[in-house]
Amino acid sequence: MRQIVSYVRVSTSQQGKSGLGIDAQREALARFASAEGLEIIGEFVEIETGKGSDALERRPQLVSALHVARRRKCSVAVSKLDRLSRDVHFISGLMAQRVPFIVAELGVGADPFMLHLYAALAEKERNLIASRTAAALAAAKVRGVVLGNPKLDQARTSAVLATRKGADRHAAEVLPIIEQIKGAGARTLREVADALNARGIATARGGRWYATSVKNVLERVAS
Repeated sequence: MRQIVSYVRVSTSQQGKSGLGIDAQREALARFASAEGLEIIGEFVEIETGKGSDALERRPQLVSALHVARRRKCSVAVSKLDRLSRDVHFISGLMAQRVPFIVAELGVGADPFMLHLYAALAEKERNLIASRTAAALAAAKVRGVVLGNPKLDQARTSAVLATRKGADRHAAEVLPIIEQIKGAGARTLREVADALNARGIATARGGRWYATSVKNVLERVAS
């Protein structure tokens, strides 16, 4: 039986906490695997935005999925292409990882060329929607319409502050462990990250540690 690694992603912590979207993707992948005679040997769940040129660096679970798929010589499967990204450049970067991807929505026959094509269409659609939205907001502003929702803006601000406080608290809690690891002989950020992963300690977002995430913690505590 052909093996696959499943990758599930939601874009916000709210979706991650509520399970919104995760169960639907998981069920879609399970149905797809059953219909195509595929065996899911691992699942990686990410709670992170898909935007930005450094999106892969901010997706440790996707990095882990790629690592397992490369080692087991199998594919990474997602329910829809936008669970990877709508950005053509990002999709191209993933193709360069030399790990095959399967998009359940497109079927097992979708080759890299088709994935690039669908990503280009999705990116174009996203840009058109953004342009139309900007034009509509500008027109509303000219008409004197008050834009924005004060309560929503306040809620967003509170959410950002809560996230920052949580990250600060996690950094303060993990700092003594980092110092202990360094005292035991770890000389580089990579060695510290490997030691944290070996101890089963997760990052503030529940992912794996990398040199950059250790650096961010040290900078956060120092600031």
